[in-house]
Amino acid sequence: MSKQVDYYFSPSSPWTYLGHERFAEIARRYGAQVAVKPVDYGVIFPQSGGLPLGKRAPQRQAYRLMELKRWKEHLGVPLTVQPKFFPVDGNPAALAIVSAAPSGAEVQMKLAGAIMRALWAEEQNIAEPATLRATAARCGLDGDKLLAGAPGAKAQYDALTQEALARGVFGAPTYVYRDELFWGQDRLDFLERALAS
Repeated sequence: MSKQVDYYFSPSSPWTYLGHERFAEIARRYGAQVAVKPVDYGVIFPQSGGLPLGKRAPQRQAYRLMELKRWKEHLGVPLTVQPKFFPVDGNPAALAIVSAAPSGAEVQMKLAGAIMRALWAEEQNIAEPATLRATAARCGLDGDKLLAGAPGAKAQYDALTQEALARGVFGAPTYVYRDELFWGQDRLDFLERALAS
């Protein structure tokens, strides 16, 4: 029986970034196909009880920064805890990733990783078309073609967002395997156990 993990995420999420390469490696190790599904948490949060970062209580915001620092050091992943271009509109980047779907999930994963690295390690503005074009080119993709395809990708992006809501997704990243949700990069150990069983 083939294994598939549905990967719901936002390219502007630091937690998605922290788990992205580990998740890709786990999927490879267990021969799992990844269904790459960027979704709009601006739509999901209001319907699931979540709050955008700026509206969270100060103590929650402070703890988030502490946890990002801990995980960055624990994983050895390059990450600027408070990058220059954050908060940022992640929708243009998400649409570029959706537009890359015809090139296959592996290419989408590579592009998503590069976009998140641009934001969290290189302090680039992933809402800017020039950044997305350059990042796509580094992944061997035609950035102009990718961005030109974004308007057509919007319906797919909206459909993925509605699908995520229907499946109970409320945070990023969420990995779904055999209808079981694993929320957060700190749940990758549990996902790995499920894939191994």
